Amino acid sequence: MVPDPTPFPLDHLTLRGASDAPALTVGGETLRYAALEEAVGRAADRLLALGLQPGDRVATWMGKTKLACLMPLAAARAGLIHVPINPVLRRAQAEHILADSGTRLLVANRARLETLEQRPAQAVALEEWQDGDEALPPSKADPHALAALLYTSGSTGRPKGVMLSHANLWLGAISVAHYLGLTASDRTLCVLPLAFDYGQNQLLSTWAAGGEAVAFDYLLPRDVVRAVERTGATVLAGVPPLWVQLAEQAWDGAGASLRTLTNSGGHMPEPLVRRLRTLFPEARLHLMYGLTEAFRSSSLDPALVDATPDAVGTAIPFAELSVRRPDGSAATAGEEGELVHAGPLVAQGYWDDPERTAQRFREGAVWSGDRAVIGSDGLLRIRGRDDAMIKVSGHRISPSEIEEAALASGAVADCAALGVKDERLGQRIVLVAVAKGEDAEVRLKRWFAAELPAHMRPGDIRWVDALPLSPNGKIDRATLAAELGA
Repeated sequence: MVPDPTPFPLDHLTLRGASDAPALTVGGETLRYAALEEAVGRAADRLLALGLQPGDRVATWMGKTKLACLMPLAAARAGLIHVPINPVLRRAQAEHILADSGTRLLVANRARLETLEQRPAQAVALEEWQDGDEALPPSKADPHALAALLYTSGSTGRPKGVMLSHANLWLGAISVAHYLGLTASDRTLCVLPLAFDYGQNQLLSTWAAGGEAVAFDYLLPRDVVRAVERTGATVLAGVPPLWVQLAEQAWDGAGASLRTLTNSGGHMPEPLVRRLRTLFPEARLHLMYGLTEAFRSSSLDPALVDATPDAVGTAIPFAELSVRRPDGSAATAGEEGELVHAGPLVAQGYWDDPERTAQRFREGAVWSGDRAVIGSDGLLRIRGRDDAMIKVSGHRISPSEIEEAALASGAVADCAALGVKDERLGQRIVLVAVAKGEDAEVRLKRWFAAELPAHMRPGDIRWVDALPLSPNGKIDRATLAAELGA
């Protein structure tokens, strides 16, 4: 059955669950849906009491506190635009987001506020936050009004704010809840940053299904294992670097409660897919693809994961996908091109940046910059980004092909392949890798010689203790490229 395509104001998500059912557990406190509705209303009342006007931007810069979880809905109820800032960002990155968005109010931990050299007109320390005296009722906002600015990680320049409407976020939550099969009995352990669209949707899709979201900040992957066991979590979302760490843990039955696992934010290597299927044979694994400008795009039916672990499936509800040639015409089955997204999940563009908006958003669609192919089986496969492809002696090589081969060798725990300028070859391949076991380099080179043609073999292998990660937990390829002079 297709989910209802009618968008509603985002803050109406508090009405999706039974009033006495648990909705949010955070900091040792559990709010049931009736209490969540009241808390959102009181937080919205407080925002207006501070003198904010409809359309003003309000930023939050904190970990997964109660207020951080409420603010996406509270700001929407007050007619404001929420700007969540990832708590791992430092002063300079936070100041850029605050200035670029024109944020009028910032709520953050006192320690974070004290690092800022430039602040918005109003700043409130989290420790001093007080909810309003009254609870505002559910809003009557236009679903197509702007509700949030989510800033990208800035892997290709300074972060830019993606403009998301109530409808974008509402339909995204409904879509994900539908295709994941979430129900009121589900308990989602929310470990991803809430400033990340994938992370924020942990809350929104769970509430769309009437389930319980458990907000959790972790330091070590072992903390996640313990939290899954302690909470009886049924749903867990991750990005590839986190799944790599979790796959190395001794679960010893701790994940028995898990029934739904999801991956997005990067390609899941086949050896990692196989490992997760072994660890959690009863859980459905959803291999997904998305980008902030279109929220979420595709998901692979868990029943197909074992046979086609290289695919990311078909379009999710409300998403429209096509693969296009440079001239805009549709590619044929099996023909590589640029992945283009259309439909009501597509964002409204980049905040205060008409030039970049015009480059990416055309005729109601967003051109992703990702190279992709839809096979004869109808499944989408991502080949890499246009700007990430490595060109060696005229050959176009996807970094993921090299990375897959390295991981399959058993000599590498994690890796990233990049192209570095070379006068003779155009580019040469550099592999930055984390060793696994003894004599890793000898085993890896032997594997490459047997499995890869000469032009795909890395000319340089750099061994590191760990790969740098972006604020959203993905491999930070921009940092690696800068270090390598790529």
